[in-house]
Amino acid sequence: MEKNKSIYLFLEENAKKISDEWYETIEDDDSHGVYTSTNPVVIETLKKQNLEFNYLLNHIFNGEEDVYYCEIKKWAVSIAEDPEHQNTPIYKVIREFMRVRNLYLIYIKQFSLDKQDKEPLKLLEEWRVAVTQAVDFAINLFVEKSYHVSQRKIQSQKEMIYELSSPVILLYKGAALLPLIGDIDTDRAKIIMDSTLFQCTEKNVSHLFLDLSGVLIIDTMVAQQLSHLMTALKLIGVETTISGIRPEIAQTSVQLGISFSEGSIKSTLAQAISDTIPAL
Repeated sequence: MEKNKSIYLFLEENAKKISDEWYETIEDDDSHGVYTSTNPVVIETLKKQNLEFNYLLNHIFNGEEDVYYCEIKKWAVSIAEDPEHQNTPIYKVIREFMRVRNLYLIYIKQFSLDKQDKEPLKLLEEWRVAVTQAVDFAINLFVEKSYHVSQRKIQSQKEMIYELSSPVILLYKGAALLPLIGDIDTDRAKIIMDSTLFQCTEKNVSHLFLDLSGVLIIDTMVAQQLSHLMTALKLIGVETTISGIRPEIAQTSVQLGISFSEGSIKSTLAQAISDTIPAL
């Protein structure tokens, strides 16, 4: 314990020096990413993040390993959610973790060489293993948190695209058109339902034309969602007319026993509009 205390105090004393040396030796010919930023605020934040990591890492030598393994989780989340790190290729972030680890190993070796009584090889190996395991743990955490952050971002962008791909377009005195194009999976069908109900309410729609001529295939769940959409629209006072149902979709719906009876059905959008709008 006493031997660990001495290396802990040494690393605490040199934490800032290690951090400065790390930053000064960054080599990156790519102008994109946090490590080559020339923005003073970004640079200062990066240095602060690295120094914070160093102080956390030092805890593995003062008998407070649990502090490190607890606090590093919060630190990893903050780095993964940091916009500058999000815009940096993950392999470069891992590279910098490894450089910090190597600097620590160099300083540990130097600490041993500077001491007159020289640290036993067994103790040095224990320190090396402790640093390696702790940094590897941090790398794994960062990669995991980054993955979750990127997945949330992708899902958010996906939902936005889905919403933009299902616009309720006002036509005439409460009549509106919802043209659906492309593949519709269960996720998109749910977003279409939520978005359509919201848009119809916001735009005071009383009659919605739901055109499926651009949809080639739908599965059981999607067909049911569309049927539920028509039911939900009726509950908020919106009549629906479906047009453009392809033979394949009609056959699938019949085989599955799914009915679109909550609204009227026309073969084409032109027919649906000409038959309905004059009556509005």
